[in-house]
Amino acid sequence: MTEANLFPRLEIPETLAAGPGPGNTDARVLASFANAGLADHMQADVLRGMVECKEMLRKVWGTRNIYTLGVAGTGWSGLDSLFSAILPGDEVVAFVNGTFSGIDALTVRTKAASREDLRKDALDPKPANVTVIQVPHGQSVTAEIIEKALAVKKPKWAVMAHWETGSGRINDLRGFSDACERHGVMGLIDAVSSLGVADFAIDDFPGVVGWASCPQKGVLCLPLTYAPVSFTDRYIAELLENGCYSYVHNPILEARHWGIVNGKDVAAGSYHRTHSGYAVAAFHEALRINLEQGIARKAQSYAYHEQALRRAVTAMGCEVTSNMTSLVVLNLPPSLAGREKELVQACRARGFGIWPTLSEPVQVRIGILNQLSEAAITEIVTRFAAAVTEMDASIDPAKALEGLRSYYATSMAAE
Repeated sequence: MTEANLFPRLEIPETLAAGPGPGNTDARVLASFANAGLADHMQADVLRGMVECKEMLRKVWGTRNIYTLGVAGTGWSGLDSLFSAILPGDEVVAFVNGTFSGIDALTVRTKAASREDLRKDALDPKPANVTVIQVPHGQSVTAEIIEKALAVKKPKWAVMAHWETGSGRINDLRGFSDACERHGVMGLIDAVSSLGVADFAIDDFPGVVGWASCPQKGVLCLPLTYAPVSFTDRYIAELLENGCYSYVHNPILEARHWGIVNGKDVAAGSYHRTHSGYAVAAFHEALRINLEQGIARKAQSYAYHEQALRRAVTAMGCEVTSNMTSLVVLNLPPSLAGREKELVQACRARGFGIWPTLSEPVQVRIGILNQLSEAAITEIVTRFAAAVTEMDASIDPAKALEGLRSYYATSMAAE
């Protein structure tokens, strides 16, 4: 027996990704990834693709920021780059209302911690210079909450998730930006779940100096390509003055390989890390698709189809507690309370990828990333209804499916 025969060939079946992300990647993006030639990462077409990617990213973000690029990796790579300018001892206020904003706050606490803070608790430091504002699960971070905290603390940095996927809540971006401007604070935004789904332009929010997103949600370009980031001149000036404890995720060094040097676009990048021609090709096609669809039109489509899903699950006795348009977070009917994880596992076993929340209280999350059609929403509702009725036969899915047909028929007639 050869070493290659010790393990069977890995075959991963097709799955309907109906969770908070990653979403099902567009076939055009997968084809671009698979069909890319074996190019040197400094080959001319790869570099040309990177130049065009940064130009398209500026349109997707809605910005004139020169330092707009992709950080190789998942959304966590982009966020680590975003938070890299935070140094030990910096005063920071972080707003938390779910799992992922909570991890953002942990990242900030780690970066802002002193050696003594880390010695006390290396994996969960609690430096006095970081204030974490906890907002209950299922509630949004409001302008009032932000203003109160920044007015009292007047920190150097403030951190917030635009859309919190853990609880499915939209936080007040306008209120955050305005409060940062009023109090001279540099705002940092986790836009992992909103970029490519919501209709916003980051230049409209001058209180925010840095933004980070991910490739696997709204942009829909495979989980391991590039995490979009964008930094204002003020952020870059801060970084030039004080530096950061990172080489790989240093925004200025990352930018050089994208042909951004000394605040200007140049013809070709300099080496910082080894980029993949496959990833560049896929990322390039994903950005083209986003611009073809149009940010505003895409946002309207998400809102339209989310309403259909919301109405259908409500008709089955579920209570929706989210207000995002790419994700429905719900409580199951009372007869199934406490069986959320059991339901999710049953769905996954059938190739239907929904998710539970990752923190208490346990709820069910159903997403519609890249599922923007009546047929796609109908399949999601049909599969969910089948799983629910298998656990409680008294729940009748017919009303939900009939309501779904009526919603789309009425909407089309109105158009």
